[in-house]
Amino acid sequence: MPLIFVATPLGNLRDITLRSLDALRDADLIVAEDTRVARRLLSALDLPGRELASYREQNAAAATAKILERARTQRVVVVSDAGMPGISDPGSELVAAARPLGIEIEALPGPSAAIGVALLSGFDLRRFTFEGFAPRTASARRAAFERALASGCTTLWYESPKRIAATLRDLESVAPNARLFLLREYTKRFEQQILGSPAEVAGALPDPPRGEIAFALEAAPQAEPRAPTLAELEAAIDAALAAGERISSIARRLAAAGAGERSELYARASARKAAAAGRSTG
Repeated sequence: MPLIFVATPLGNLRDITLRSLDALRDADLIVAEDTRVARRLLSALDLPGRELASYREQNAAAATAKILERARTQRVVVVSDAGMPGISDPGSELVAAARPLGIEIEALPGPSAAIGVALLSGFDLRRFTFEGFAPRTASARRAAFERALASGCTTLWYESPKRIAATLRDLESVAPNARLFLLREYTKRFEQQILGSPAEVAGALPDPPRGEIAFALEAAPQAEPRAPTLAELEAAIDAALAAGERISSIARRLAAAGAGERSELYARASARKAAAAGRSTG
């Protein structure tokens, strides 16, 4: 029987999928991060009276074996409080433990705040990374943001409303002109979208901030590599020739480094070699 991971609505109950409803309705056991939250959701979906079991970081070691034993012979559905289980929520450990036992695993597509904030940011998403929750200490946050800004790609983060003000201050201290997009209370009645610098985003948040928060951080602009001057280029060619490097190799290597077109570099290296040979025989 399968172990089925079901994404639950972040706020708007209409975001539940038909397949997710089927899985919850047919489940022999529903494993939830917080059984109280799951019970309220099931009641709202007109699916009361389901058998529930708790699975969270604090009890994962003890609960995993019991859950997988049920999954051998019954349909077990795993949910988090909101969104996709296993993404900054309990669940991924169950997958890792189920694989060696040959238990079938399914993951039904559904709501994800990380993907939502990525799309709504408008930032370049040809490559991006999900960083999860920002580190808890100021020094670790600043270091994480420095790495993210230098990574060359958009990074996606979650943050607690209790820590978001401090997190934005740390980001501002590292890069006051950084661009970020913050999404608060995604899919809920008071959803808020803010684009701007760390200070601008902080100023637009309610005081105190409430609700679930995700944000996307745009990578710092990458400086274009500086083309070498003619003197620098000729010095590099002369050094390579003196070391015995072949002209074709010099041209290929310098072209790959952005020093110019390979054919032009080949011609220049050939001329430098000929000039050096003429001086040695003169």
